[in-house]
Amino acid sequence: MTKDAIVLGAGIVGVSTAIHLQRRGRQVTLVDRGDPGRETSFGNAGLIQREGVVPYGFPQQFGLLLRYAFNNRIDAHYHLRALPAQIAFLARYWWNSNTKRHEMISRAYAPLIEHSVSEHNDLIEASHAEELIRKNGWVELFRSSEKRDAEFAEAERLSREFGIGYDALSSAEIATMEPHLRGDFAGALRWRDPWSVLDPHGLTAAYRRYFESIGGRVTTGNAVSLGMAGKAWRMVTAEGSIEAEDVVVALGPWADIVTKRFGYAFPLGVKRGYHMHYATEGNAILNNWTLDAERGYLLAPMSRGVRLTTGAEFALRDAPKTPVQLDRAEAVARTAFPLGERLDPEPWMGARPCTPDMMPIIGKAPRHNGLWFAFGHAHHGLTLGPVTGRVLAELITGETPFIDISAYAPSRFAP
Repeated sequence: MTKDAIVLGAGIVGVSTAIHLQRRGRQVTLVDRGDPGRETSFGNAGLIQREGVVPYGFPQQFGLLLRYAFNNRIDAHYHLRALPAQIAFLARYWWNSNTKRHEMISRAYAPLIEHSVSEHNDLIEASHAEELIRKNGWVELFRSSEKRDAEFAEAERLSREFGIGYDALSSAEIATMEPHLRGDFAGALRWRDPWSVLDPHGLTAAYRRYFESIGGRVTTGNAVSLGMAGKAWRMVTAEGSIEAEDVVVALGPWADIVTKRFGYAFPLGVKRGYHMHYATEGNAILNNWTLDAERGYLLAPMSRGVRLTTGAEFALRDAPKTPVQLDRAEAVARTAFPLGERLDPEPWMGARPCTPDMMPIIGKAPRHNGLWFAFGHAHHGLTLGPVTGRVLAELITGETPFIDISAYAPSRFAP
């Protein structure tokens, strides 16, 4: 008999998981409170970061921490009132970011990243979304020789240990590659392996259409209605009550809506982020996804315009927008590239779900049969959506996951 499954959350992780379960013979209903892909998956930098084997750690240097304390930077901003609620998460995040722990975490994290492009390629081809993809990597700019040399050395290490491809670029090569950039940059890295996405929401929508084409169902519903009905899971949707043997929680920063109701207290934090799209002045063209590494913003030439993204904002998940980082980033970005008018009516804001050990939570709920978790991907939700969907679907259907996912098990936080 066909077994039913419910996937809660229709971002890139949820849609990818739904596809892989449907492919494996499950009848899957994908449930979200709104339009699929409109939350965290909507507002990212649009990079499938094959090079991102080292997760973003918490700064360890006292001098750098002191500079962050002034709260006037682009790459990080915090709400003072939010700190008491976040201090436990931040303390564990800081501890896991020490050199020894961070190296161990990077090695455990690398297998997910290693398959990020190949697993996306599977779904890109299946959903006929090739026109949304660029395969020429992305660029990291350096303003100082000190930062340049340190990052060149790190790139060489990543190449040696993890097989990451890169090119070290001179100032002259930057000018040739991006003739409309302004400023005196000391050098750059081109990461060759990553792919970029012209419209992240469009990619999630394409995956969703493919899911429906292979028999999957999409509906709206509230995750708080999830409960047990005998040995099955039941919830209320716009199409009525539905039941399933298995339910996947892929709700990103809202995962606690479900997990806390069933007794799981995961140390999940959020990093909020902002973006805005811009026209360009005159005939200016930006050819590459480009990070101004020492200022902390990224410019991405997307379908809607040049997207400017900010760093991390440490705030309560549902607090009102405070896009001060975006304003700071725009002022600096305009000195580096001829941005034109703003194209969005207001800044977009989203929340990245983060764990203190920088790795996602993927696997079976320790104390409930048929309850599965897939969240906590931090900055790499878009990157890791398809590979997460595949390994979790393999686990649910009794296959051996094609990579070892024991490091991401929910039991490391919730025994």
